[in-house]
Amino acid sequence: MLPEVLSEFALSNSFLGNLIEVCLVTEDHQRTMEGLVRLGIGPFRVYTFSPETVTDQTYQGETSPFSLKVCFATNNDLTFELMQPLSGQTIVRGFLDEHGEGIHHLAFDCNGAPWQQRLEMFSEHGFTRTQSGRWLDQNSFSFFDTEVATTTCFETYHFPDGFAYPEPERWYPGPPPQQT
Repeated sequence: MLPEVLSEFALSNSFLGNLIEVCLVTEDHQRTMEGLVRLGIGPFRVYTFSPETVTDQTYQGETSPFSLKVCFATNNDLTFELMQPLSGQTIVRGFLDEHGEGIHHLAFDCNGAPWQQRLEMFSEHGFTRTQSGRWLDQNSFSFFDTEVATTTCFETYHFPDGFAYPEPERWYPGPPPQQT
């Protein structure tokens, strides 16, 4: 059964909310950052997501440690994320092996719904979690098995109120100017 059309912009089963992130996966985060910076996207914060910085790591519903190089740049309220797999089983490695480099997933804010409700909404629509974790024991994130239905992976994540990005390992091409 198809959902009801509520307006030219909404369906009765809408729950994703706003697009907040586009992620590209790469074998070389530095090369990809350099290309995006040439297009005016940046500056990038560079982090390593590992069992030391990401708790509750899962892959296909099972506990599974992984490490990724993750880079973030936010321009005009849209975050550009780069992911490079370093170790462990990840959907990022699987995508690279099957498709090569490119856009891996889109992230949505689910209209600010509480975390557990977001997971339930994806599940109610028939999409299971493929990878998840909790960065700095604060930022919950989860990817869903949406590729067959949509041709790409969807993600949602939640930053708690007051969350501030920690100082990155490094900035590229450099840090923002100090505010005085």
